[in-house]
Amino acid sequence: MSNRDEDYEIPRKKKARKVRPDGADISSHDHISGADGTAKTLKRREGDSSKAVRRKPQTGDPKKRKTGESLSGDSIERKKSGKRANGDGSPRKKKVQEEKNSLEEGQKKRRKSEVQNEGTTKSSKKRSLEEEPGRSVKSESLEADAPEITFDTDQTGSRRRRREKRMEDFDDYKEDEMGKKSKKNKGAKIALIALGSVVGLLVLVYAGFAVYFSSHFLFFTEINGMDFAFKDVEQVEAYMKKQVSDYTLTLEESDGSKEQINGDDIAIEYIAGEQLEKLMEDQDNLLWPKSIWEHPKIDSKIGVKYDEAALAAVTAGLNCMNPENQTPPVDARPEFQEGQFGVVPEVIGTQINPEVFNAKIAEAINGFQPTLNLSDTGCYVMPRFKSDSPEVLAAKDAMNSYLRANITYDFNPNTEVVDASVISQWVRVDGDMNVTFDEAQVRAYVQSLADKYNTKGRPRSFTTATGNVVTVEGGSYGWLIDQEAEYNALIANIQNGETVTREANYASRAASHAGNDVGGTYAEVDLSAQHIYFIQNGQVVLQSPCVTGNPNKGNATPQGVYTLAYKALDQTLRGTKRPDGTYEYETPVKYWMPFNGGIGFHDATWQSAFGGSRYQTHGSHGCVNLPYDVAAQLYNLISAGIPVVCHY
Repeated sequence: MSNRDEDYEIPRKKKARKVRPDGADISSHDHISGADGTAKTLKRREGDSSKAVRRKPQTGDPKKRKTGESLSGDSIERKKSGKRANGDGSPRKKKVQEEKNSLEEGQKKRRKSEVQNEGTTKSSKKRSLEEEPGRSVKSESLEADAPEITFDTDQTGSRRRRREKRMEDFDDYKEDEMGKKSKKNKGAKIALIALGSVVGLLVLVYAGFAVYFSSHFLFFTEINGMDFAFKDVEQVEAYMKKQVSDYTLTLEESDGSKEQINGDDIAIEYIAGEQLEKLMEDQDNLLWPKSIWEHPKIDSKIGVKYDEAALAAVTAGLNCMNPENQTPPVDARPEFQEGQFGVVPEVIGTQINPEVFNAKIAEAINGFQPTLNLSDTGCYVMPRFKSDSPEVLAAKDAMNSYLRANITYDFNPNTEVVDASVISQWVRVDGDMNVTFDEAQVRAYVQSLADKYNTKGRPRSFTTATGNVVTVEGGSYGWLIDQEAEYNALIANIQNGETVTREANYASRAASHAGNDVGGTYAEVDLSAQHIYFIQNGQVVLQSPCVTGNPNKGNATPQGVYTLAYKALDQTLRGTKRPDGTYEYETPVKYWMPFNGGIGFHDATWQSAFGGSRYQTHGSHGCVNLPYDVAAQLYNLISAGIPVVCHY
């Protein structure tokens, strides 16, 4: 057996606990004394793969191995060399058995000794392990002849130290937590005590003010405009008595001027009463904090007495009561401003309402008030309508809706436009804020259109077929606006807010608004030249001499511009009917074309000649006589509505 130390891995079950003969744990490094007295080290090579020795199957009693029994030197040598024992009765086996027996006896003695010194040993080991972790501890010699066994206790001691350290840390943590909890509890108690003290103080303060204000007026209390905060009834009455002799009521008027009513002039005096006591009782002293932001303002009758007759005489002599100094109020109203209707504010004026004025003065004196604003208290006659009155706003909106209308009159080639600038001059509101139209102005506008564009019955300049310019007067032809119909149509267009282009409503129409209103197609009768022309689209297409009415018999053909009424064939022309039922004359004609009542164009086969001066001797009853063939041609050219111009 070799004397040098050799490393072996002691086979054991996984996680099995190893103990020394004295019952102590065996660490991963224990020293074992061999039979020859040489110390051998059994080292668990944990985590060192380079020096690990493959574990070999173990022989012998497993129970003895579990108790940490040492192997003999020969057994160790055999394990190292891989050789097996020669047999049960071999000298080596006997020697090993002897070593085991010796070890057991040593263990028993050692245990007995350790029991006696258990306390001391455990304390010693604990200090040794805490101070020098990993240190190899050799067991004391069991007997002089027993082999010395050394155990490595690093692993088991390390676990024990960690467990003890955790226990110590837990104890420290528990002590810290208990200390913190104790401190928290102490702080919470202090906070609760402080809070309770503050709350108690606040309750005392609140209750103190409530008691105080049961006999004193609250914060910011004003009575009839005077500050009486923190004053009791006696203090207020004392103030009133002191001030009554110098009392003056100042009247503030709307124009900025001021007038005064002196207490001496009305024999005013203070009379103590129960009114102040009632005011004190009515205030809510338990809710006194509300007065800090609400600022109670009390208007109340105070105990004063004065000469009412003297007061009436004083007020009657005030400047504001002089009718010459009073101006009536003006209602708010819509007014056209910058393209649309806006609201002009009301004007209150300076006209006094006597009933309200006298009542407010009495109220102010009874309340011992220093001033009275006539505007704020409604002493003036107020306007019926103000800027925000619904009637005013509705009227404004209606008037603005009318401004959306746009009417364009077609007088080709001319036009006339009615837009917001024109309509705004016609729209009105009455005293009750009803929207109306200024009828006179609207009718005046329609009349202006008639004056400008009517031609019926008016003298007009006319250029004849021969190029002469003549003035033609009279007749039934021309433009004539129906003014009543046009007024109604225009108002309807405006009220509906319409945008429209249209002609005016006419009672009589003509061919054109440009130049001669007869247009380019018409019949012309030259009464001086006794000649007719038919102009079609500006060109003479038919002309012929004629015979007109006999002026010497009072049957002259009247001048003027007329319209062909109709045309007919095979008619009989009759004169005035006599009393016996006969007519002055009865004349059959083939072509009949009337234009002025019973005056018209027709054929006259009884005339032997046409033109010249024949009309003065053989003239008609007013008709225009034509040769038969000319009458036939004219009948085919002319139609109802075509103008007929008769001129000299």
